[in-house]
Amino acid sequence: MSAEAIEVEEVKELVAEPAEPLLSKRRKRIVQDPLNEDNPITVQVLGICSALAVTVKMQPTLVMSIAVVFVIVFSNLIISLLRNLIPNRVRIIVQLAIVASLVTLVSEVLKAYSYDMYKVLGAYVGLIITNCIVMGRLEAFAMGNKPYDSILDGLGSGFGYAWIILTVAFFRELFGSGSIFDFKIFEAIGWTSFPTNGLMVDSIGAFMILGILIWIQRTRNGYVEH
Repeated sequence: MSAEAIEVEEVKELVAEPAEPLLSKRRKRIVQDPLNEDNPITVQVLGICSALAVTVKMQPTLVMSIAVVFVIVFSNLIISLLRNLIPNRVRIIVQLAIVASLVTLVSEVLKAYSYDMYKVLGAYVGLIITNCIVMGRLEAFAMGNKPYDSILDGLGSGFGYAWIILTVAFFRELFGSGSIFDFKIFEAIGWTSFPTNGLMVDSIGAFMILGILIWIQRTRNGYVEH
């Protein structure tokens, strides 16, 4: 290589763009968008089954939220690390295998350390394997982005899912059972005759609350279906 070429390479290195900050504006949007403007439940209308099925009480809903966040973050990370090694024709099978392994780990931990909660959630933990939010982020993001960005995407999508189902569970347990995390709110303030609403412990109650949340959020964001 000639001296002139070496000098050109050295100049390029000196003027190279600095590394992107860990929490740059672009990366903040990766986390923030699923919390509001691109929420997986209220905007993309994914993960509806668990939003309706496990939200009667706050405690199982919280456990489900943690499980989904764990699975989506680590599956995003693993797929991103392996993205250049996975043949395109078997990528869905590989994604399912990784998600299934993580879900099995969650299920076994629950069975070992919180068997009562394992019985409450039952098959719904296993259904995380087919949760469209998890598979959608693997296919749409992790397969084409670096590990750190994929972790942020998983956190954003996971927390976007979590705050919606926790909100649904809050109102269902409050008005359906008069409690929060099994603590009797109305009895504690002396309202012993609070008329709990049996509709809230049924799936129709979840539909109603979720519909109101979708309406409020889309009204604020100006989102319109096309």
